[in-house]
Amino acid sequence: MTQDICAEKRGRGRPQVRCDEETKAVIIEAANDQFKKAGYATASISTIAQTAGVSTKTLYRLFPAKADLFSELISTKISEYFLGLDENSLASLAVRDGLERLLLAYGRLTLSSDTIAITRLVLSESDRFPEIAKVFYEQAITRTSVAMEKWLSLQAERGLIALPDPAMATGMLRGMMVMEPQRAVMLGQLVDIPDERIVERSHICASLFLLGCMTAPDAVESAGAVA
Repeated sequence: MTQDICAEKRGRGRPQVRCDEETKAVIIEAANDQFKKAGYATASISTIAQTAGVSTKTLYRLFPAKADLFSELISTKISEYFLGLDENSLASLAVRDGLERLLLAYGRLTLSSDTIAITRLVLSESDRFPEIAKVFYEQAITRTSVAMEKWLSLQAERGLIALPDPAMATGMLRGMMVMEPQRAVMLGQLVDIPDERIVERSHICASLFLLGCMTAPDAVESAGAVA
């Protein structure tokens, strides 16, 4: 997508100069590595620029402050995992299939090594830098919660599930899906979470949740796609 946008901006016959969208992507990747290695406070903007192959002037033009760069990094990571979650496609799926797809995307995002490293960074440095806690809450927690709550509310409006409080149910779903394995990794009891385990967990969590809120006794297995 970025390459297509950049190609349109260059036009035919113009020099193959990297456009801003491509430059941002390279900078964000370099920033991700630097934040994980050095933390937020001591992350070097000069090192990030050097790794990305750009000048610090260019970096500051695209990201005026370190907090802006951190915010864009979080936003990019979320988009990578939720890229395939098209609202219309989700709405057409059976309840169980749609919920499993949401939980799987959320699990892969939250339990990825990058996200766990960023979570550690935020928890350790948010007292000194409250702006990164705000960014993380707004970009990582609120955005994913809104997507899940919106889907649950739609199913409730259709009469497929009974939920008096979709926002509360969203929090419960998020915790059931990731809390235990995330804590195990963050506390050094596990190195990482294999993808097959995340897939399995999404199936189990969806089943447990739907058994408690489906409006028909056999709906967990038989709920069909919505036309």
